[in-house]
Amino acid sequence: MALSSRPLSPHLSIYRFTLSMTMSIVHRATGIALMGGMLVLLLWLVAAAIGGGFFDGVNWLFGSWFGQLVLFGFTFVLFHHMIGGIRHFIWDRAVGLDAAGRETIVRVALGCSIALTLIVWAVFVWFK
Repeated sequence: MALSSRPLSPHLSIYRFTLSMTMSIVHRATGIALMGGMLVLLLWLVAAAIGGGFFDGVNWLFGSWFGQLVLFGFTFVLFHHMIGGIRHFIWDRAVGLDAAGRETIVRVALGCSIALTLIVWAVFVWFK
């Protein structure tokens, strides 16, 4: 049997790349990023348990511009993954599975994750 006579699976070159495809990939990436965020949280908890200079150093690191950027990213990843899970629960109920519904739900989910991240940072960090 010649290699060219075999059926081909659908590939990205066949499908038009949509926002829902992108958000599916991002949902998987945020799941992986949550593990890194949990390690950051674990570092802070261990530092709090040890106390002293180690805790002061970790607090300094989290207070630096880089630490704040990491924590902001972790907050976004946490909300984005949570809202993505809710999006999948909605789809499991067979709601919004048509093309327009998928794109609407994905846009709402992205907007909610951005808004929740900004609200949490505004309330607890920027304007405390």
